[in-house]
Amino acid sequence: MTRRRPTGTLPPVYRDPDRDEDTFRLRVPPPRAPGRAPGRARSTARSRVRRRRRNRRRAVSLAVLALVVVAGAALLVGRPWQDGGGPADAASDPSLTAPAGGPDNASEPLEDPPPSTPPPSPSASASESGSDSDSDSDKKDGVRAEDIPASGPGTFTVARAGVDAKGRGSAYRVEVEDGTGVDPDRAAEEIAAVLAHPRGWSHGGEHTFRQVADGPAGLVIKIATPATTDRICGEYGLKTRGEVNCRGGEKVMVNLKRWQLGSPQFDGPVAEYRALIVNHEVGHWLGRGHETCPGKGRPAPAMMQQIDGLKGCVANAWPYDAKGRYLGGPKVP
Repeated sequence: MTRRRPTGTLPPVYRDPDRDEDTFRLRVPPPRAPGRAPGRARSTARSRVRRRRRNRRRAVSLAVLALVVVAGAALLVGRPWQDGGGPADAASDPSLTAPAGGPDNASEPLEDPPPSTPPPSPSASASESGSDSDSDSDKKDGVRAEDIPASGPGTFTVARAGVDAKGRGSAYRVEVEDGTGVDPDRAAEEIAAVLAHPRGWSHGGEHTFRQVADGPAGLVIKIATPATTDRICGEYGLKTRGEVNCRGGEKVMVNLKRWQLGSPQFDGPVAEYRALIVNHEVGHWLGRGHETCPGKGRPAPAMMQQIDGLKGCVANAWPYDAKGRYLGGPKVP
């Protein structure tokens, strides 16, 4: 007979296994922020970083663009012959001031000159030289320094000889102060010849000029007494002390003394020195700065302050030589 197994219990192999608490422990994820999934939070953060980077790049691009615009504008300042020849910016142009003792413009305003020994009297000079004739500094081309009026009425007569109202080129006007003894039309003829000279700024058709009497003019060349020159140059913050020329805005002020007597440093006729005055000042009007002597025995640049001394160079009134080469020198800072 087969023996029965006891009932009521199962063999050990069929029992429920003991639960391993460490193995079956439930891992509960950390609580989520209400209303936002983790993926969306990360995406929002990345978008915010990208926006900040884009804003920075845009700001840098705008700054670079502004610098380019300013640099481009700077290149156009002082170029009054463009677009019909408007005046240059007198306030910011460093070429508007004149050096002590000479008509050429300097890079900074003039200071009061140091005290100097008074010149000997004419009688003393005559007795020392054994001659009663006037010296070159007192008389040029029949004009005596004492015959030049120190001041005038401040009114001007416009030259009309050589007017070309319908021509092409930068419009300029010539004016002469009343009572100076200078004929406006004759002065205008001299100035026109300088501006049109092949060794001048018209060189090779690079610049052209036309004289007008009425209407707008981007360049106005005024010959005036020392006092009137001082007053008009002073309106631009320039000190000319009754001796020198200046250029302010569209105005080129030619001191009557320099026009009539020239400069003791310039070895040549007064007419040639007048050409230097026109070429130098119009050169500033065209945006050119000062230059200095390029070497002993070489022609002094027209943009050199030749009245302060030639520094070994030879006096010269023209920007170019007969072969069309520019007679320049090292730039003066």
